[in-house]
Amino acid sequence: MSCLTISRKPMAILLRCGHCSRRTGRKMELSGLAFAVWMFICFYASVGGYPSGKIREACTSMIPCHGSSPQLSPEHTITVNGTEFKPGDNIEVHLSGPDFEGFFIQARDAEHLDSPAVGSFMLVDRRLSQLLTCGRTKNSAVSHTSKAKKNYIKVYWIAPGGAPKRVQFLATVVKKYKTFWVKIPGPIVSQPNAPSPTTPLHATSEAISTSHPVSYLSKPFNASGCGSMKFCIRNPSNCDPESASCFFLSFQQEKSSVFIEMSGPSEGYLAFALSHDQWMGGDDAYLCVNEDHRVHVSTAYLKGRSTPVLDSENALEDVSWRLVDGVLQCSFRRSIRLPAYKRRFNLDASYYIFLADGEAGEGGLIYKHRRQPLITNGIYNVTGLPQDIRGSRSPQLIKAHGALMFVAWITAVSIGVIVARFFKPVWSHLFLFGKEVWFQVHRMLMLTTVMLTSVSFVLPFIYRGGWSQQAGFHPYLGCTVMALTIFQPLMAGFRPSRHAPRRQLFNWFHWSTGTTARILAVEVIEDDRVQILQSLTSAEAEGRLFKQVVLTIYVCGNIVFLIAFLAAINQI
Repeated sequence: MSCLTISRKPMAILLRCGHCSRRTGRKMELSGLAFAVWMFICFYASVGGYPSGKIREACTSMIPCHGSSPQLSPEHTITVNGTEFKPGDNIEVHLSGPDFEGFFIQARDAEHLDSPAVGSFMLVDRRLSQLLTCGRTKNSAVSHTSKAKKNYIKVYWIAPGGAPKRVQFLATVVKKYKTFWVKIPGPIVSQPNAPSPTTPLHATSEAISTSHPVSYLSKPFNASGCGSMKFCIRNPSNCDPESASCFFLSFQQEKSSVFIEMSGPSEGYLAFALSHDQWMGGDDAYLCVNEDHRVHVSTAYLKGRSTPVLDSENALEDVSWRLVDGVLQCSFRRSIRLPAYKRRFNLDASYYIFLADGEAGEGGLIYKHRRQPLITNGIYNVTGLPQDIRGSRSPQLIKAHGALMFVAWITAVSIGVIVARFFKPVWSHLFLFGKEVWFQVHRMLMLTTVMLTSVSFVLPFIYRGGWSQQAGFHPYLGCTVMALTIFQPLMAGFRPSRHAPRRQLFNWFHWSTGTTARILAVEVIEDDRVQILQSLTSAEAEGRLFKQVVLTIYVCGNIVFLIAFLAAINQI
């Protein structure tokens, strides 16, 4: 917890001396090396971070130099056994909370918390705590003796003769190296008949004045009141937030504030955002982040598609959380209007609502969500008429885009290719509108593919309002597929006669263009079903009944699968 600063200039001089020693000889090099080793030994204990608790360098600021910022909401509390004192009195001071490795306790003038430590301490357990001298006052602080985990410390504070009228106890607590709280405010004790303070007593200079107590939810959320008393978003529809597969977000207006509940299967983070459109950027976000099995709730601002910018001030109250069996739940309250916070949206207006989940790393670092967030299909006012709606991980236009492409390239193209490749000899003597049946079926299915692909191609551009710079290679592949799809029927219009010399060249181009389009449009081509029919040569026309049965089963199977798939898309 020490705050040790080592100037870089002496180190640079030392390195230059090392270079000079190589020029002047081996002897000087050994001398430089010996000096470097000596410097390392002298400073090793300091650089190590003082796990022994001898941290006099932090007497003034009480801030450990651990390379990270303090946490916002304290988890530990300071209590005393009295509210008044006279010079010479002993007051019990208790520090308690979840397991921690280090601590630092002082008493200071309550009206001037930046002033030096006041009074002295007496130990109860020398195995866990030790006395330190800050400034000119002996034994004026208490710290840990080792980084062994502890959850309770008891010491005695001895009031000095010239003590201020009011004294406040402060504590810095280190849970682990980069997780700590600075100047946690404790109780204020006063001398008898002390006059009222002339200025309001503030907590600490480093404590966040807008932070609020955090509590643990004793039981999970439930969906009672959704649609009647509170506005709810659930996915899947009508799911129970107690289940391990339910994403749940509710808003319940209570006079001038809104009580918000958020739940979902995540061991990293859950977040929701209010947005003016269906794209990330310029949004008001709220995050519940799991950090070492404790959940921190904070507000943030989404700037484009980059990592959320966490706010230094927190406008949330009544924060509670729960993390059980992989289900993360948190709740909090915020005012409908927050004019002092420019990036917080008013809750009496209408917005699109996003709900996302993802992984979180050490120190509460959040990573990009691995899947599309849930998005409402329209704008909603969460303080208006209570509703019970469901979100979608894909807008309607994008779902239609995917469904049309699926019908075109999995169903229509697959059946059309099989008919053209394997059913010429089976239907060679059957005609429809003057052409062989197999050819008419093939052409109808391929023209259907062209039509469905063309409609599907336009939908993402309508949704995005133009070209998307964030979609990666998908738009480029889509444009290639669209070009090949148009090229195929155009090329077929110039098809040579069956016995023309160029017919073989046409067949090759027709096959290669169609195959390339299929490879780009479909990730996996189901070769198994093709191989079943490919084993039957055209000479085995007498097996036409078997082929027709297989075709019927294949078509029916595709239709059944297509219906199930489209139904599943509708539920997303």
